Amino acid sequence: MTSLLRAPGKMAAVQDGSIELDTEKETKPEILSDGSANISGNAGSGVLSSSPPAGGAQKPEDQQTLIAVLQFLRRNKLTESVDILKREAGLSDDQENSKATDAGGKGDGDAGDTNALLSRVSITSAAAPQSAPLPLKSGDDQPDVRVILSAYSQQGEPPLYKVYYSDLKKFIESVLDCHRAELSQLFYPLFVHMYLELVYNNNESEAKAFFDKFSGDQECYYQDDLRVLCGLTKKEHMKGNETLLDFRTSRFVLRISRDSYQLLKRHLQERQNNQIWTIIQEHLYIDIFDGMPRSKSQIDSMSGSLAGEAKREVNKLKVYYGLLKEPEIEVPLDDEDEEAENEEGKPKKKKAKKDSLGSKSKKQDPNAPQQNRIPLPELKDSDKLDKIMYLKESTKRIRLSPENLPSICFYTFLNAYQGLTAVDFTDDSSLLAGGFSDSTVRVWSVTPKKLRRVKSAAELSLIDKESDDVLERIMDEKTASESKVLYGHGGPVYGVSFSPDRNYLLSSSEDGTIRLWSLQTFTCLVGYKGHNYPVWDTQFSPFGYYFVSGGHDRVARLWATDHYQPLRIFAGHLADVTCTRFHPNANYVATGSSDRTVRLWDVLNGNCVRIFTGHKGPIHCLAFSPNGKFLASGATDGRVLLWDIGHGLMIGELKGHTDTIYSLRFSRDGEILASGSMDNTVRLWDAMKAFDDIETDDFTAATGHIHLYDNSQELLLGSYNSKSTSVVHLHFTRRNLLLAAGMYNSQ
Repeated sequence: MTSLLRAPGKMAAVQDGSIELDTEKETKPEILSDGSANISGNAGSGVLSSSPPAGGAQKPEDQQTLIAVLQFLRRNKLTESVDILKREAGLSDDQENSKATDAGGKGDGDAGDTNALLSRVSITSAAAPQSAPLPLKSGDDQPDVRVILSAYSQQGEPPLYKVYYSDLKKFIESVLDCHRAELSQLFYPLFVHMYLELVYNNNESEAKAFFDKFSGDQECYYQDDLRVLCGLTKKEHMKGNETLLDFRTSRFVLRISRDSYQLLKRHLQERQNNQIWTIIQEHLYIDIFDGMPRSKSQIDSMSGSLAGEAKREVNKLKVYYGLLKEPEIEVPLDDEDEEAENEEGKPKKKKAKKDSLGSKSKKQDPNAPQQNRIPLPELKDSDKLDKIMYLKESTKRIRLSPENLPSICFYTFLNAYQGLTAVDFTDDSSLLAGGFSDSTVRVWSVTPKKLRRVKSAAELSLIDKESDDVLERIMDEKTASESKVLYGHGGPVYGVSFSPDRNYLLSSSEDGTIRLWSLQTFTCLVGYKGHNYPVWDTQFSPFGYYFVSGGHDRVARLWATDHYQPLRIFAGHLADVTCTRFHPNANYVATGSSDRTVRLWDVLNGNCVRIFTGHKGPIHCLAFSPNGKFLASGATDGRVLLWDIGHGLMIGELKGHTDTIYSLRFSRDGEILASGSMDNTVRLWDAMKAFDDIETDDFTAATGHIHLYDNSQELLLGSYNSKSTSVVHLHFTRRNLLLAAGMYNSQ
């Protein structure tokens, strides 16, 4: 394999065999921005205070509670916790024994009294003061007393779950409109957790009654999740549903203004609604911001994912979204330019345009990563020749604008009984590949030049290797044909991707493998095995050598062509990774998922540096703008969302499609965004206007959100219908001609 594929000179940074996981699991209690600890039982009584009461004076009920807690901890053999609690309360052994006698002479065996007192601790903690103390600092090797106590907090009676939820619902519906929209975000996660808690504790009849009463109140974009939820009626059912187990073990993120949060907190204190408060503290992450509450439209545009919205600190990490410095390559004159120079004694204006293009690539983007941040393959002579061809084609590129839209050439797959599942074009638009549900990969030549295989080894030995046309001589004319069929996969092929140099083709399949095919011999070179389930998508890096894959196992993997094991595993999605895309500078990878989030991963260390929420259905396509600043995503909800990578915010929403968006592509100059959908249409959008209309002053650090205007009709430049062909793939040629491909549907 190493003789066929050229590896970068420096790979020590990423090919040491280690696989870095981005688990995003919290191991410490979250501290809310208002200073209160995000754990249950965190305040409210003298026992749980971060410092003992002044003078050691305690109320009788506090003394009883303290003794009950100590007895409970001793009975469960938590001796270290007993010592910590006694030290924090300033209680000696003699004082403990005397107070235990004064409290009524109850021994350790009186479990009923202890439980009753502990339940009072739990209820008191729900009525915590607004300035709750921080967690106890008792050393890294000592457990937090309140964390231990929270694990034993008494749960509410099953029949009361409907009462708790109804009470909260009435309260939220009675508050001011500005707070109602934000607090209404609590309905869905609380509904799910309360239902799962009932099911988990084998309260099936109460769970069914709870679901029937409140499921209709949830937002429409959660209906698919609710259909899955209603099938979970027994504890055994939950064991096989990984998504809902993740929902139960991970924190649902809600972004709420401080005023709305204080309103909620005050209500739960007054009502002593301990059940709701416990779920909020254990299963929800309240991301509090200062400023005006968000409107219903602002919240709806960002809601809908399985895990809620993204935490603001995740989207504040530094991202080097700029482009890498282009290598300095001199572009030779065309024949026609040389003739013009000889005849007229001076070059044409076209030559000056080429020079300016070359000089533009020499400037270093201030937002670009270091050139050697990740090791990239060195340019071969063939790569330099292809770069020259690219620059020449760029000089003939049509400058697109709202007044000058691209022509569209549609490739329709007729009689495709095999079922077309994936399409890709080479960068120079000379080859077309299709993946099919019959496990085959087919490659077509889009140009008059036919596909040929390399001659056999015996025939190659007879060739003069020093001849100028050796590359032509090694090809076998007897094998020339317009298309080739590649066999090897054991299931439908869901993703295909050409290498930038057009020598290789990647394909991913339901059989859990990614295969690397040679386009010289049209044979399989490597089968990469790492995913345990279907692999939905794969894509080559813009510089070759690296590629990324995503699948049903909910992770994306970064590979190198000459390594049979992945270099990185990007873990964090709560559902299938359905689409993958490399950033133009190859330092980042974007993934779209069925959990309705888009994530941006750093290739260098495997960290998640952006989480984008807002889609209401599984995401099926992604596209970076040519300058690397923006990202577009399309999903089953028929919406195209635009994201600013640097600020980590949604900046646009394009509505118009009526079905799943399957492909997105920016024009070569970034002026136009094309979207292809299962509704049999291609739509063109004014990308530059969408980005230029956003003022940097609109980016608010407090809410992490801007106000979106519904200007889809202003940005829509054209909609083009096919007769009955869904759009599977879009591709802009180097001259900005738009190519589209799809399978004709006769039904």
